[in-house]
Amino acid sequence: MSSVIEVNADDWKEKVLEADTLAVVDFWHERCPWCIRLAPIYKEAAKEYEGRVMFASLNVLANHENQHLALQYGVMGTPTIIFFCAGRPVDVTVGFQPKEKLKQLIEDVLKNHKECIRKSTELKID
Repeated sequence: MSSVIEVNADDWKEKVLEADTLAVVDFWHERCPWCIRLAPIYKEAAKEYEGRVMFASLNVLANHENQHLALQYGVMGTPTIIFFCAGRPVDVTVGFQPKEKLKQLIEDVLKNHKECIRKSTELKID
């Protein structure tokens, strides 16, 4: 199973908004050279955070519905990475990010949104 799941407008709500962990979504398209350059870095980060963070990828040019979804979240350029917690966008970064910068962004979101992360993660109480 891939560490990065492909999402689209049809399964957006189920896979991203209803995710039970922090969801990191890369808005990209195949004609974007910076998106292509970011892809392997994004996949590496996804493997490192597997089980703690859900990584998804949405091709904004795949169809009109994906384009409208991207516009709904203010995506005006690619690559754009939006962090979602409990169905709400909590942070965003635009443009290519080196691996260490991407990891630092993820750590910052995890640290700054602990309450949201805690509420969106099922607690096991014995």
